[in-house]
Amino acid sequence: MAKGYWMFHTTINDPETYKKYIERDGEAFAKYGARFLVRGGEHKAVEGSARDRHVIIEFDSYERALACYESPEYQAASEFRLASAMTDLVIIKGVE
Repeated sequence: MAKGYWMFHTTINDPETYKKYIERDGEAFAKYGARFLVRGGEHKAVEGSARDRHVIIEFDSYERALACYESPEYQAASEFRLASAMTDLVIIKGVE
């Protein structure tokens, strides 16, 4: 079964509100077995443009990645992210 991944590219506009997202997102991530592969860190845009922060999260399956995003726990947390940051988020199915 192919794993699932979330790929975030984010620019935080309101750090105090974004902290509330970080305080709340862990419940959904724990429930769905999320593993952070990249969480911030040094980066260099070698082609195109990039936002300020990059995150890659791995799930056991694409279906679990989607279920986590759609969960009430994550949707409640994401309200703080949406209010405080510009984000591109892609949920993608990995190779088998």
